[in-house]
Amino acid sequence: MNSNEKNTALYEKMAAEQDTFRDWLKSQSPEEVLNHAYEYTIREDIVMAMEVLELTDAQAQALLDSPSPLADVYRHFEKLETGYMDVIRESIEERANEMHRVKEEQRAAPLYPHSAAYASEHGEMAQYRASLQASLACKEAI
Repeated sequence: MNSNEKNTALYEKMAAEQDTFRDWLKSQSPEEVLNHAYEYTIREDIVMAMEVLELTDAQAQALLDSPSPLADVYRHFEKLETGYMDVIRESIEERANEMHRVKEEQRAAPLYPHSAAYASEHGEMAQYRASLQASLACKEAI
């Protein structure tokens, strides 16, 4: 068996292992399924990575020799320190910054987006009046 065939065989073995895991999950209670949601997702990602990953003969054979290569790789991954939480934190910060930027742009715009009642309730009558004056000036210019 050449390297390409070994990689294909390994992918198929891992995919079958994931199918068995999925079938087992389907027979579990919703709470148990939620307990394994992270594991299921990571295992899916491992199988997806194996579609394109080209291991050496020795690497592919070592995993093929395992009765459950997908579970072995998952257990190894689970122990690693990854930057996953850093990515989550960065995503939160980037989204918050983007939302703040949009809010600031809207605040700087001469048009007030709310009603007079809303402006009165929120102490924003000055912005409302400035917007109204800008709208009237625009109307007169047209």
